Amino acid sequence: MDKSKRPFLKSKRPFLKSKRPFLKSKRSFRRRLPPIQSGDQIDYRNMGLISRFISEQGKILSRRVNRLTLKQQRLITLAIKQARILSSLPFINNENQFERSESTARTIGRRTRKR
Repeated sequence: MDKSKRPFLKSKRPFLKSKRPFLKSKRSFRRRLPPIQSGDQIDYRNMGLISRFISEQGKILSRRVNRLTLKQQRLITLAIKQARILSSLPFINNENQFERSESTARTIGRRTRKR
């Protein structure tokens, strides 16, 4: 078919005005260092390494938060669980909650005594 007889199809891409309609601005990103170096050994005895992957409440942080690979996250999880079983790590960190409940118990006791 001759090009002159095709009035609607003027280009190969009739719906796109340019080759790259949605260009992202070029931003410079600083590449983050991996949280586990190649020399670090993931083990239940390495408390300095394990404690970086536990929240303040004592929960294991997710893989997305840790920026770990799947294999590294599995090894960290196993190491944390082994350390908890061997009582190197607490299962739950309740220090702040215990202090709060203790102080509220004191105030409640005082209120009942005054009346």
